[in-house]
Amino acid sequence: MKKETILLGHGSGGRMSQELIRDMFMKHFGGEVLTAETDAALLDLPPGMTVFTTDSYVVSPLFFPGGDIGHLAVCGTVNDLSVSGGRPLALSASFILEEGLSLEELERVVSSMADTAREAGVAIVTGDTKVVEHGSCDKLFINTAGIGVLDPRYRGISHARDVQAGDRIIVNGFLGDHGVAVLAARQHLDISGEIVSDAAPLNKMIGRVLEEKVPVRFMRDPTRGGLATLLCDLAERTSLGIDLPESALPVRPEVKNICEVFGFDPLYLANEGKVVMVVPAEEADRTVALLRQDPRGRKACIIGTITHDHPGKVVMETEIGGRRIVDMLAGEQLPRIC
Repeated sequence: MKKETILLGHGSGGRMSQELIRDMFMKHFGGEVLTAETDAALLDLPPGMTVFTTDSYVVSPLFFPGGDIGHLAVCGTVNDLSVSGGRPLALSASFILEEGLSLEELERVVSSMADTAREAGVAIVTGDTKVVEHGSCDKLFINTAGIGVLDPRYRGISHARDVQAGDRIIVNGFLGDHGVAVLAARQHLDISGEIVSDAAPLNKMIGRVLEEKVPVRFMRDPTRGGLATLLCDLAERTSLGIDLPESALPVRPEVKNICEVFGFDPLYLANEGKVVMVVPAEEADRTVALLRQDPRGRKACIIGTITHDHPGKVVMETEIGGRRIVDMLAGEQLPRIC
């Protein structure tokens, strides 16, 4: 193999490993903590509760309209911290590289991660690389972990303990864009309207809402399993019902069309730049207005209501006047989506 590709020697721990770390990862991630090259990052965390999360990314293909596996890895981890009410501070990044992966592709991914981390205002402070034989993985897998701080006032956001009947459900924009963008790249579809992944770090947008002291009673991002699975879980954990008018759901016509062709339901498609918030009814309009101040929330809207009716179930009011129960996703609509 040429030197332009990953070789097993890059995972040996010797000179080739050191050159890869220095010329690829240090070059793009940099930072005082990472370049100290200690076995563990030494972080001086501000006061507050610590929030910590981890995730792995195996999306296929590596590059898709609107993003790539590196961009996705940073966004996903930052958003998991943010929807828990936390302020993300630092990430780790571990790479499993397949022998034969081109260094050009790897650098595109690493550069994208660095750009996204800077956009989110977080540092990549530690990491690892492993190289496996050709055929042992699909080019590149990434594992990230994230750490941040949480104001104790927001510790209940993840648990939905304060959700009440009458509360409104809000989402910050169109649903299903990420799922369709990855599907289009995978199937080489020429989609009119140029649908791109919605993957984006949402910490600054969410932070604005919390800084304005909106009493957010629940918050989560509708990634794998989509909006439907998130809402079904919310209904079950609160023993309350959810009314979901189909006409209120923000879905692009192009996404609906693709779903009809492939037999998908937009409610179950993955999103990587969306947050679902539950707030008191009297705070709903203010919350939507705050979200719309951010480019990632321009299409924010109210999509549903918490109710005492049909406890534990999500009921959709269809556009033709009927009602149907929305179930949790069974199986997998589209594998390797993140």
